Amino acid sequence: MAEMSNYLENALINGTLRATSYTAPTTVYVGLYTTDPTDANTGTEVSGGSYARTSATFGAPSNGVTTNSAAVTFPTATGTWGTVGWIGILDAATSGNLLYHTPLTSSQSIISGGIFTIAIGNLSVSLV
Repeated sequence: MAEMSNYLENALINGTLRATSYTAPTTVYVGLYTTDPTDANTGTEVSGGSYARTSATFGAPSNGVTTNSAAVTFPTATGTWGTVGWIGILDAATSGNLLYHTPLTSSQSIISGGIFTIAIGNLSVSLV
């Protein structure tokens, strides 16, 4: 995942080139989308059916790449979430700002009783 949101691109430029401070979130969350979130965060995030963004932790980067250091497991769906084709990393459990986004390798249809999990090391963020 290397696609940064407009929000994060501007924050990094301001922080590194304009001496404008940026406060990094203490916790980041993964969100699931049924349409492309785009850099402008205009996609459709899953809602209803016990859906909630899930916090994620990442290891120290090496050569501009980091991966999730723990599994990211969403709540069990109590309704149909639709076909999830994209994920995003956000700076809040609700609302907040999109930081990174990417399409899934293959879309997944989430129905009632389904559990969406990202295994350790399967979510990577790259700035190379």
